[in-house]
Amino acid sequence: MLIPLKPGELNRLIPAVATGPQFNACSGSPRKLLQRFFISVIGGVISLLVSQTLLFSSQAGPIMLVTGFVFLLYMLWGPILEAGRRNAILRKYPAAAIFEGQVGDLYTTEVVENQREQADKGGRLELVENRRTWLTLELEDEEGYLGKLRFPMDKKHQLIRRGQVVRLLVLSERRDFSRIGAITDAWLPQLKLWVGEYPFLLKPAFEELCLRRLR
Repeated sequence: MLIPLKPGELNRLIPAVATGPQFNACSGSPRKLLQRFFISVIGGVISLLVSQTLLFSSQAGPIMLVTGFVFLLYMLWGPILEAGRRNAILRKYPAAAIFEGQVGDLYTTEVVENQREQADKGGRLELVENRRTWLTLELEDEEGYLGKLRFPMDKKHQLIRRGQVVRLLVLSERRDFSRIGAITDAWLPQLKLWVGEYPFLLKPAFEELCLRRLR
């Protein structure tokens, strides 16, 4: 079942500016955080040193000073920009609707999140893979199959079963939703559980909207 959103509702459900959960989701793994830290420190220090050299001898001095502070704040504005970009992709769709369906099927897969080489006891290099279990939900309603929702699996997800109600947003370039462009994270009201790889939706606002529109 698809219930089209009214004008302005999509922008209230997917914010333009990053929320706290979105900031955390875009901060990334410890390895990505370390990369951001080195970019921030190295870029900031180099820019500030150059600015001190040029400050009184060139008009580029103040520019390099500002650049240095921008680099030093990269740990903060990096995730904010990434979250804003991801939100903007969904906010641009001309058609959005609430989908209420059910879990048609679910299964797990092993996903390689990163690889690295390390020496074994004999001094030979071997490839070490870090794997994580992901859960895939196949979503459907009375009209048939909608799509798949994938996300890293946690203990709380073991309660998910076939036939449980699922609510999320469906986005499309077409007003008749004949072709689905994207789907958001999902709300399972029977479990009071949110699932998804990235938290697009403002949860309280979406839950309240569902209560009003799905009576």
